[in-house]
Amino acid sequence: MSQIDEKLEPILAEVLRRNAGEPEFHQAVREVLESLGRVIAKHPDYLNNALIERICEPERQIIFRIPWVDDAGQVQINRGFRVQFNSALGPYKGGVRFHPSVNVGIIKFLGFEQTFKNALTGMPIGGGKGGSDFNPRGRSDAEIMRFCQSFMTELYRHLGEYTDVPAGDIGVGGREIGYLFGQYKRLTNRYEAGVLTGKGLVYGGSRARTEATGYGAVYFVERMLATRDRDLGGLRAVVSGSGNVAIYAMEKLAEFGGKVVACSDSNGYVVDEDGIDLDLVKEIKEVRRGRISEYAKAKGGTVKYIDDGSIWDVPCHIALPSATQNELTGRDSRELVKNGVLAVGEGANMPSTPEAVRIFQEAGVLFAPGKAANAGGVATSALEMQQNASRDSWTFEQTEARLAGIMRDIHDRCAATAEEYGAPGDYVLGANIAGFVRVAEAMEALGVI
Repeated sequence: MSQIDEKLEPILAEVLRRNAGEPEFHQAVREVLESLGRVIAKHPDYLNNALIERICEPERQIIFRIPWVDDAGQVQINRGFRVQFNSALGPYKGGVRFHPSVNVGIIKFLGFEQTFKNALTGMPIGGGKGGSDFNPRGRSDAEIMRFCQSFMTELYRHLGEYTDVPAGDIGVGGREIGYLFGQYKRLTNRYEAGVLTGKGLVYGGSRARTEATGYGAVYFVERMLATRDRDLGGLRAVVSGSGNVAIYAMEKLAEFGGKVVACSDSNGYVVDEDGIDLDLVKEIKEVRRGRISEYAKAKGGTVKYIDDGSIWDVPCHIALPSATQNELTGRDSRELVKNGVLAVGEGANMPSTPEAVRIFQEAGVLFAPGKAANAGGVATSALEMQQNASRDSWTFEQTEARLAGIMRDIHDRCAATAEEYGAPGDYVLGANIAGFVRVAEAMEALGVI
């Protein structure tokens, strides 16, 4: 991976100074700046008017208190966040995450990544992210409804289909989006369907939105493999996580002829050499909201459940880290390379550490960064916004065809940009530069904003 150009070092130093104690945000900014040395050599005007500094500074950061009452009648307090990072290309767009790890630094890193990811889709959407340190695990539907209503009671004043359009993320699925949209509608007295995406089909959602992030990652990996005259048929795959992204990545891998042999959750992972039974995973995770250990208990036989160690010890040709940031370490990447991995596609946001990315690239492994590989979810959210605006509803096949086309376009744009800037096959550099240039051109056109 590149070092930061000396002209960009003061910019990074100022980001570190102004955002102390936010390592994930520092990591995300550093990764993009490492790619920009070639850009400023070719376009030194990007150093003018503090353009890069402005791109690294969120337009707005909102932090608020969320009081709610649990089933025992006790008042609970959580903290809510919305970072509206960049609106040069369109309304802020990005998910809402409910997880105990959420803090302002994580939301800023996600919003920064989202800005470039959304730019790569070619859709007219800016970047933002939100969430809360609320933990939905073990909470009743009634508690989650009350929490979502309190969260939206503060956030609604900052949203709008032409202002900021949230979606789901970790801990926020169809149930939570329904509660959030219901409260928004109640507070505003408007049926503004385009203000949230990931909605249920009965109230303005899009077919294929649930599947889009996982499917999109596989479409990207398929396109990468094609550059080496390979396809997914017969290849072993490991997918970390067992949430929405992981489930539908596994589904699309199987559709393309791959064999998924392992998946995980925050407690451990299962290995099934016969191929993961996706119907059982969906039953455990989407219906029972249980733990992946239940998979091994239900299947028995040769299925193994491991509650320590790393899922990346399982030999595979295709690795799709689809759980959370920095889950795949340098140690993990060395193990994957030793076991013959061919391609890695990030289904989550920044799930590979910088050391892991460097090891993959030095070993010649095809590597798709999250801002490119997992852009299918937000791309399909933008398609949902289109359908809402036109009071239309597309078929699953029509929407998936659009998704496939967008993902293949993103791949080709990243590959062409890497080639143009003298780094053929470097999808990290290609994604960073292609996303940056689109945002930068818009910001230049709009003046000092």
